[in-house]
Amino acid sequence: MNTPSQFPLNRRRLLCGCAGLATLSLLGCGQRGDATSSAPAEIDAQSSCSLDGMQLSDYPGPKGQIRYAGVAEVQWFCDSVELLSVLLAPEQVRAVVSVHVQDMGQADWDQPRGHWIDARQALYVLGSKRHGSMGPTAASFAAEAEAQAFVQQYGGRLLRYADIKPEMVDLSGGALHDTRM
Repeated sequence: MNTPSQFPLNRRRLLCGCAGLATLSLLGCGQRGDATSSAPAEIDAQSSCSLDGMQLSDYPGPKGQIRYAGVAEVQWFCDSVELLSVLLAPEQVRAVVSVHVQDMGQADWDQPRGHWIDARQALYVLGSKRHGSMGPTAASFAAEAEAQAFVQQYGGRLLRYADIKPEMVDLSGGALHDTRM
């Protein structure tokens, strides 16, 4: 029969046991954190564009968000063109955990909220008459029928994510492209 005196609880065993429990609990926390870190966040009154600081809730059109590996905060974009420009930039080297745009077949154009879809699975309409926060935008859709209906009403060209090239979402704009000057 084993008595407590045969297995003394010394300091070393106690510390090893506590370290083991701490490691297990941290591993569990990491798994839950990873699962939630790829989920889309929702726009609130403080959400501002990572590129220019504009408040997302103040402007119409599709918004975007990127979650990078090792970065806790969501990187917001007040326009889908900005998001695509950053995502498709040849110098983009940060590991992307998730990237979302709004499904404009479901979201209200003037005050878009919710309806987040994977940006790499979305369909985009470029060159339409509808403008986002930065002017001409890339309207994002989950369903091809809704994207086609948008094209019929507002014009533009329907493209899949894989067909969009960096020069199609170039942000240099402004005076560089103003031929009236």
